Amino acid sequence: MTTTEQSYETAPALIGTLRKAQNIAAFCGLVFLLITVAGYFLIGPEQFFRSYLVGFWYWFGVGAASLLILMTQYMTGGAWGLIIRRLLEAGAKTLYLFVLLFIPMLLGHERLYWWSTKEGLADKVIQAKSLYLNVPFLWGRWVIYAVFLCLMAYLLIKWSAEEDRTKSVAVSSRLETLSGPGIPIFFILMTFCSVDYLMTLEPHWYSTVYGFLTIISWCLTAMCLVVATLTLLAKDAPMDHALTPKHLHDLGKLMFALTMLWAYLQFSQLLITWSGNLPEEVVWYIKRWNGGYGWASLILLIGLFALPFLLLLSQSIKKNARTIAMVAIYIMVVRVVDVFVMVEPNFAKVTDVHFSMSWLDITAPIGFGGLWLAMFFRNLQSGSLLATGAPDFHKAMNHGKSH
Repeated sequence: MTTTEQSYETAPALIGTLRKAQNIAAFCGLVFLLITVAGYFLIGPEQFFRSYLVGFWYWFGVGAASLLILMTQYMTGGAWGLIIRRLLEAGAKTLYLFVLLFIPMLLGHERLYWWSTKEGLADKVIQAKSLYLNVPFLWGRWVIYAVFLCLMAYLLIKWSAEEDRTKSVAVSSRLETLSGPGIPIFFILMTFCSVDYLMTLEPHWYSTVYGFLTIISWCLTAMCLVVATLTLLAKDAPMDHALTPKHLHDLGKLMFALTMLWAYLQFSQLLITWSGNLPEEVVWYIKRWNGGYGWASLILLIGLFALPFLLLLSQSIKKNARTIAMVAIYIMVVRVVDVFVMVEPNFAKVTDVHFSMSWLDITAPIGFGGLWLAMFFRNLQSGSLLATGAPDFHKAMNHGKSH
């Protein structure tokens, strides 16, 4: 083994850091998940399943977006993707468990999805959509989504490890070949997924950009988590000499672009609904602009667009590990409010909207987050943190060093 190859090995100190982070995350996840389960008996199943959906959807989306960004990196190349490839793989690997964690909500579907109740099935609009909105098909579609996500993650991670061992261009080509059709299929399936399990919470309402908006929101959260994790790893080998300010700058620009795209899609959805002014469409905004939910929407406008937009305009913020990490963590926190606004107002009556928030809406995201992060940090310990077998690996490692 050459000196250069040795410098890319994960330092024991970094393994210790990851193991410590895993243990802390696992402890917090277990405690808060137990508190959330207790809420089923203390508050009731209705609020439990709503909060469960908030926490699950947030972290399931981070895993799904990790897979999407990973496929995108294989297709586009670039130093920004090579430095975070192992982190994306670790995030995508959490899908193996999280696709199973949706089963409780499928079992308690009547608590969440009004259209699946006797009252909902008697509704004329629901009856007209019965070919799609029926419980057996609801289960079947989740099986399709789960198989696709897990199979793609398994193959990409397996072949990536093979690429490291063999340094074979043929394996690299195989990764690109799989990612090419994988990206559009991902967008199609996850669009249907967001319609199935989020949009149908308000079954009379619809939006043509909802799926794309959901996926971009997931990608923004995943990118922020990756950036925050990189700063944690940057103190020890191999990241201490592999990560450069240029890498952080590139990732910061991607965070900026995703923030802009999220805001653009939100505005597009609002503009189309506003101009149409149809009763079945405006109900979604009536619930989110009244009864206290308007404050949550204002938080998103300022906290998830205006402030990150201004902060990420600065090159110095994007190139500094400490400041870009703080921005990333901040965006991740505000994104919980975004998911809350997507879920909770659907259960309010349009004629009498009242703000409703339970302590379960706090414990569930923390509980699922602890579980997700424990798996994530554990996955990072299983091999090299750098994709040394990638064709443009050495070019990526020198990214920005000539300046």
